[in-house]
Amino acid sequence: MACADQTGSGFETVSHLRENGRIVVMFCAFEGGPQIVRLHGQGEVITPDHADFETLRKEFPTILGLRVIIRIKVSRIGDSCGYSVPFFYYVGPRDTLNRWCEKKGPDGLVEYREQNNRQSIDGLPGLD
Repeated sequence: MACADQTGSGFETVSHLRENGRIVVMFCAFEGGPQIVRLHGQGEVITPDHADFETLRKEFPTILGLRVIIRIKVSRIGDSCGYSVPFFYYVGPRDTLNRWCEKKGPDGLVEYREQNNRQSIDGLPGLD
């Protein structure tokens, strides 16, 4: 399984993955019957200089602000009732981040990441 990590103000997931490798991905049913599913596993940070980056990058063709890809080896799948998960209805995707990335351009994204993604909020190393 692979997930895209997009440019943003924080770098928490990657920083914590580098610290101990553990990750949990949670899915909630916001429509229909209540349900929560969690994927537990070990995550690997795939940076642009990694040999697999370009191959995995093809899975995320519309994401302009892609910083890294997180590859997850799932070791456990757990589910629970989700009885307290509220109802929400999906309207559609936002294009705000892609428009922001277009304005910044490749050099602007590098500069932004250098300024904002050097460490996690608790001081763990962030983006190299």
